[in-house]
Amino acid sequence: MAYWLMKSEPDCFSIDDLASRPRQTEKWDGVRNYQVRNMFRDQMKQGDQAFFYHSSCAEPGIYGLMTIASNAYPDPTQFDAKADHYDPKSKPEEPRWLLVDVRFERKLKTPVTLAELRKHDKQLQGLLLLAPGSRLSVTPVKPAHWNYILKLEGRS
Repeated sequence: MAYWLMKSEPDCFSIDDLASRPRQTEKWDGVRNYQVRNMFRDQMKQGDQAFFYHSSCAEPGIYGLMTIASNAYPDPTQFDAKADHYDPKSKPEEPRWLLVDVRFERKLKTPVTLAELRKHDKQLQGLLLLAPGSRLSVTPVKPAHWNYILKLEGRS
């Protein structure tokens, strides 16, 4: 099993939105970054675990846990001219973009904010979220970092 951190702006899609979906499952669509697409395709597998991270908000941080509920498959929004993430260069016979389904596991008792994570930079050395210039919306998380962050729950 692998571990991930997946970012979303809460005014677009939040941990509460995921919890309210039928079967508490939703497509993680709209990713338009080749590096993330390749992670979806080559590394992320059904059953992996992910932190749900709220970005671009008053208190950025980890707000919940989710399970990767599917392996990668073509993102249908790339073919829909009315969708926000439409890509006119992508063709159904040769899709450029992939997505995975995610399933809500639980909200954290207390969010682990970015500020709290930064206080533990020595223990979280190598966590891509804390790397200067890191802007990817999906990043792998080492098992040691995963376990340490879960221990921070309730401390912030």
